Amino acid sequence: MPRADVETAVADAHCRGWALVLAATVRVARDLDLAEECVQEAYVAALASWARDGIPSNPAAWLTTAAKRRAMDAVRREQTFRSKLPLLVESEETEDKVAIDEPAAVEPEDVVPDERLRLIFMCCHPALAQETQLALTLRLVCGVTTADIARAFLVSEPTMAARMTRAKKKISAARIPFRLPEAAELPDRLRAVLGVIHLLFTTGHTAPSGASLVRTDLVYQSLRLTRLLGELMPDEREVRGLLALLLVTDARRATRVDSDGRLLRLEDQDRSLWDRPAMAEAHDLIVDGLRGRRPGRYVLQAAIASLYAEAPSYDKTDWPQIVTLYDELLSVWPSPVVALNRTVAVSMVSGPAQALEVVAELEKDGRLARYQYLPAVKADLLHRLGRSQEAATAYRQALELTGNDVERAFLAERLAGPHRA
Repeated sequence: MPRADVETAVADAHCRGWALVLAATVRVARDLDLAEECVQEAYVAALASWARDGIPSNPAAWLTTAAKRRAMDAVRREQTFRSKLPLLVESEETEDKVAIDEPAAVEPEDVVPDERLRLIFMCCHPALAQETQLALTLRLVCGVTTADIARAFLVSEPTMAARMTRAKKKISAARIPFRLPEAAELPDRLRAVLGVIHLLFTTGHTAPSGASLVRTDLVYQSLRLTRLLGELMPDEREVRGLLALLLVTDARRATRVDSDGRLLRLEDQDRSLWDRPAMAEAHDLIVDGLRGRRPGRYVLQAAIASLYAEAPSYDKTDWPQIVTLYDELLSVWPSPVVALNRTVAVSMVSGPAQALEVVAELEKDGRLARYQYLPAVKADLLHRLGRSQEAATAYRQALELTGNDVERAFLAERLAGPHRA
């Protein structure tokens, strides 16, 4: 088997099956670090084994079996220390051992949803801080690098690595069980689970680093998880709101870059190519979510995204209504990122000068000091005001903070000639 074909197959299996393999392995290893180590070893072993024997028809099953065997071997070697391992599974140990030597028992299409949600709910245990819940889930469920997670949380990579190490130790010390919570426990963890899935989508919608603007594997994962969560909790409006937000946001995917891979601003995108069925489904979910009691964060975000998407053109967007929705969103979710996003609509209603005043306040606040879109928005507003030198300085700041190659190319182009943009 050609080496290149094997490497491609292993990389694809990593994107598609990391969460499945890790979730199955951690139930045997009963320790997150050990499980990650065994899964990584399984992927390394696949490079040699598949080159020799051929790529298996079910790569996820092969990797799951290989990782679980390594985990069980490690547990057996450390029997004297077993009392120190976290009990991340129910007491019925037999169900964990059944599949170790039976690859045929692993059916990824059936197992992936339950296994991923189980892992998410474990990471979203109330004993962990919410930010840690989000970061740990991105690392374990999605295989997102620590560097990219650090970018998403606007902290340094060593800081994020230390936080996740402490979280794993806390899971071990608290003996947090690896299982879906009881029905009565689900609502208490829902907010964190929704936050995890939304952050997963955001990481896929615009990759924090790399050559591609979008990581479609993460986008698909987040959509699938949201639909699965909706089946599990059909009466939760915020679950439907999150699904609407993901659908209407992803509907523009095909038009976000041109044929040469250059980033296109919203006003330059071909709206006729947007995914209308997805937008229609989102619209129905939003209308339902806005009925009755006060809407939550995701319903309001979806409503804002829908107003952008359903406008016949960028210039004909209902900017005043978007500002009103942002004001409501800030009342239920007072986030500096929301306040920054609101400035775009404010600039269209009241002019760039007023929006720039809000940006200045956000700069003083300091929480967005590592957020690349703050200087990017500032640069655009300054450019619109004819303050070219100040705009260039802001573009340079944004460029220094940006890790995605497509976004970097866009900012570099603006910096080289903002008067032509």
